Amino acid sequence: MDEPDEHKPGTTQDEQLLESPRLDEFTHTDTWRVFRIMGEFVTGFDELATLTRGISIFGSARTKVDDPDYAAAQETAALLARAGFAVITGGGPGIMEAANRGAFEAGGLSIGCNIELPFEQSSNPYLTRGLKFKYFFVRKMMFVKYSLGFIIFPGGFGTLDELFEALTLIQTQKIRNFPVVLFGTKYWEGLLNWVRDFGLKEGKLTEEDLKRLHLTDSPAEVVKIIVDSQSSFLDPANNVADEYQYRDD
Repeated sequence: MDEPDEHKPGTTQDEQLLESPRLDEFTHTDTWRVFRIMGEFVTGFDELATLTRGISIFGSARTKVDDPDYAAAQETAALLARAGFAVITGGGPGIMEAANRGAFEAGGLSIGCNIELPFEQSSNPYLTRGLKFKYFFVRKMMFVKYSLGFIIFPGGFGTLDELFEALTLIQTQKIRNFPVVLFGTKYWEGLLNWVRDFGLKEGKLTEEDLKRLHLTDSPAEVVKIIVDSQSSFLDPANNVADEYQYRDD
């Protein structure tokens, strides 16, 4: 059931949703848009329902094939696939393509959750399963719900958004604690220094908050962190559940 389309061509569904409503527009558009949002949730849940060992990999869409970060993401994803994990990305170019390519060529599950943008972002050719979302918040929930860990390669605002949203959800116990790995010491150390020098020293963050982050330059160490986290998580002595998921309370 589609809502009436009274917007100018080229606008995305996210953009239309977030617009301040015009006079009398709510009764004609926003209420109908709820059904499209519900449909995206249903499709995402249905497509990913059997996914129990997903790892999300984020990073810049602008990373070139000859960039060392591309090779590192490809290697990391291949190692994860061989260890029995599925790789989930945004499904586009750059680091996303590298990670999907690594998992795909290693014979693993390579999943892409693409997003509608004003400029077309086509899916990369290394997907065993591809989904396309119109709404960022629906897509972002899929990353969190179906992931056992986040690996963050160098990237821009979108990458930072995924990083800090995951940390916020973990800190506020809206999701169970899972590893968040920053790949690339040179790229991330300035951010971490700022967090320590200001956030920590001024009491806005705690040492426990900082322990949620792992920093490495080694694909093999990334996989070790992920595997070790699963061993710890599944230890009955830790009194935790069998799967990471959104908390209902």
